[in-house]
Amino acid sequence: MNLSELWSLYEADKRIQGFSPKTLKAYALQNKMLMLELGNLDITEVTLTMLKEYLAKQADRLKPSSLGHRIRFVRSLFRYAYEEAYLTSNPSLKLREPKLDKRIPKFLIEEDVIHLKISCQSLRERALLEFLYSTGCRVGEVEKINIQDLNWENCSAIVNGKGSKQREVYFTTE
Repeated sequence: MNLSELWSLYEADKRIQGFSPKTLKAYALQNKMLMLELGNLDITEVTLTMLKEYLAKQADRLKPSSLGHRIRFVRSLFRYAYEEAYLTSNPSLKLREPKLDKRIPKFLIEEDVIHLKISCQSLRERALLEFLYSTGCRVGEVEKINIQDLNWENCSAIVNGKGSKQREVYFTTE
């Protein structure tokens, strides 16, 4: 079995597991990058050294967090091949993710918020800004909200977050 055949089986498995289309698209890109480097090898020919060389090349141009995503994909792909008995050993088993620095979350200071409010040109823009700021929602989450998701009595809304996870958020009525 070669890498492209493995990818087809892996993708189908993840689709059955309910992975989102965006996640599958990201995995497809990761797989494309892997195959550009290694070629469409038979999966039994892939070694830990090959994977480390591929990832070392990627490390020169990727942030540690992006490299971590790439490593997790490679480990997941070869773990799948091993667990499905397409491989007798997992060449990615000893791959480790880079250590990530703790980042302080970015936030707006009150002066920035005032400038944003002043720059709003319509009531709709102002309402959207207030909602985003008071709830901490992502733009994509707000984009998907329907009128029936709003509870005006509680000043709350049900939002669908990443991974199709629902959560309740609260907003102000300023």
